[in-house]
Amino acid sequence: MKFRITQTNGLRGLLHEFGETLPEGYQAFSTEIATALAKLSDRVPAMLIDSLREQWARVQATDKDMALLERRLKAALHDNQDCQRIAEIPGVGLLTATAAVAAIGDAATFRSGREFAAWIGLVPRQTGTGGHVRQLGLSKRGDTYLRTLLMHGARSVITRGTRTPWLDGMLQRRPFNAPHYTQLLAAGAPQKVVYGQ
Repeated sequence: MKFRITQTNGLRGLLHEFGETLPEGYQAFSTEIATALAKLSDRVPAMLIDSLREQWARVQATDKDMALLERRLKAALHDNQDCQRIAEIPGVGLLTATAAVAAIGDAATFRSGREFAAWIGLVPRQTGTGGHVRQLGLSKRGDTYLRTLLMHGARSVITRGTRTPWLDGMLQRRPFNAPHYTQLLAAGAPQKVVYGQ
């Protein structure tokens, strides 16, 4: 995805240098680029037009590769019961479910959800002496990719999910960007979802 965005922005910038302004967004860009290249064909050297068309062909090939990977992930989700259980949690989709099962392996290695949260880095660091413990920010240790997916899933539940008294109370106590994500995921998870059983 990152490569596709970079390449389309590069193409958009080059075409803008020659007076062709294309819209933002991949879908709008892909419908307009053929027309823009046809308009430019009589004003710029043929070598440049060929190079731009080759670049656009590489972007389209990347798009096909992304679609193939997504089909493989959907097949893995369909075949794996653990992935299906995790995907039932609000805010968890295809990428998060498959990444969680791939990263965790056997869920029985974790004694509790708190242990999993510590493993992934979703617990606060602590410091203190003399019996006075101070909570710091998230430890951010563990699998960065999986933690990021879980945090984005929790944000989507907050913005698009059903409001509960628990969630409203937490949002009044804490800023939007700092809720305890593991509690949010646990509160939004259906009771029947028990990973590893």
